[in-house]
Amino acid sequence: MPSKRVLALDVGTVRVGVAVTDPLCVFAQGVGVWNVKPGAPNERLNEGLSERLSEGLSEGLRPFNFEGWKERFDECIAKYDPRIVIIGLPRRTTGRPGPEEARVEALVAELRALYPDRAFETCDERFTTVMAEKALIEGNVSRAKRKGQIDKVAATIILQSWLDGESFSVSAGL
Repeated sequence: MPSKRVLALDVGTVRVGVAVTDPLCVFAQGVGVWNVKPGAPNERLNEGLSERLSEGLSEGLRPFNFEGWKERFDECIAKYDPRIVIIGLPRRTTGRPGPEEARVEALVAELRALYPDRAFETCDERFTTVMAEKALIEGNVSRAKRKGQIDKVAATIILQSWLDGESFSVSAGL
């Protein structure tokens, strides 16, 4: 049975930011940034994306290369044993679906198929990269170092936002 912990991913085409909760599931903490290895995208992921593309949601997009970071993801699942994995969902500032949303939804479908014992949810990630960069600038992190940390901080913001929403739902009896 999975632990109480929750894992969050800020998935991009170049890097994946990773955050996890503390054992009591109160605070989010960044745990890493994975570089996405180049390579052929996963075939099952391609199928899911093809369906989305045919719906006209995001023509011209290629799926994420999950195979490029699957090993690191497996290590996190083994180490933290999360009950839920939260994945940042890119939306436009208006709240409407963005061009990357179909890619993320195809990835979530693939993860659900590969890890049926885990729950996967998405969380609005609007402005998290901007907030992460601002926090790093305020912390006097150099531009060179920010590039390697911004995705981890964004994943932490996504996860803490999700946790805060869950806490409100529980305390309000929702």
